[in-house]
Amino acid sequence: MNQVSTIDTNNFSAMAQAMGMNADAPKQSAKASTLARLRIHHSPIMGQQEINGKMKNVEVVSGGTYKLEIPDGPTYYADSVSIRPYLQRFMHKKFVMGNESRPNRYVKTVMANDLNADMKDNDGGFNCGKPAGFIQDWAALPDNMKDLIRSIKRVRALFGVVEMVNPTDDQGNSVDVESTPFIWEIDNRDAFKTVGKVFADLTKMRRLPPQHYVSMTTTEVPLPNGSSFYVPNTSLDLNNTLDMDNEAQENFANFMAWIENYNTYILNSWDENMHKNEEVDTETVEEFVDIDAEDFV
Repeated sequence: MNQVSTIDTNNFSAMAQAMGMNADAPKQSAKASTLARLRIHHSPIMGQQEINGKMKNVEVVSGGTYKLEIPDGPTYYADSVSIRPYLQRFMHKKFVMGNESRPNRYVKTVMANDLNADMKDNDGGFNCGKPAGFIQDWAALPDNMKDLIRSIKRVRALFGVVEMVNPTDDQGNSVDVESTPFIWEIDNRDAFKTVGKVFADLTKMRRLPPQHYVSMTTTEVPLPNGSSFYVPNTSLDLNNTLDMDNEAQENFANFMAWIENYNTYILNSWDENMHKNEEVDTETVEEFVDIDAEDFV
């Protein structure tokens, strides 16, 4: 057996193992997130305001604003944001409605660089139950299989630092908010493409995401039933190139550690729950194949 006899500071993992450091390393098994959550808030928030001596219900936060949820803290809103993106990952996600005995929950897969391979999920399966491959005849699938596939969202997880422009609290009061590291799980099809174009444009120009700011507003999309939802508008600032200073390096390292911690939690949950799926008829499952979301949304 070969023994390590030279200290190599450029290979921390190998040296940490050789030096017996792994036993005292912090275990990455918790699912708790210390990252703020960014998303678009689609519905207005109502509050009361005195008008001509009477208290009336008014919109204190408009629909279509960006919403920043601080873990164990307040929530902030802004019509526009400035984002410094650092990286992205991809995953599948499915919402599971609860009942009297169990709460609502999400089934989620590990995060990966793309969606091209089967991905373990926290329910002990793969892809949140979505069959892999290519579906040749969507119409021939049973309705319950179609409903299952429709319920599973492909997610672009965006990591970065956000600055809220003229932020307010949930009462519409102006507040001061510092630049904040965040994760944004983007599962809307249009928003998925819009944010993806930012990364595609940067790739064409051989620029890294944290070298530039992206300004974001929203656009309202009416629905046939009279309601509406909102999608992001993006503007990539190519006039200014940001330095990779110590703070940027630390942010990047923290995002990578967060992803590793998250994936460790999902993989541990997969190990605990995989027995649930042992009775699945694998031959039947293999007959079904994947389909692009655009073909059925």
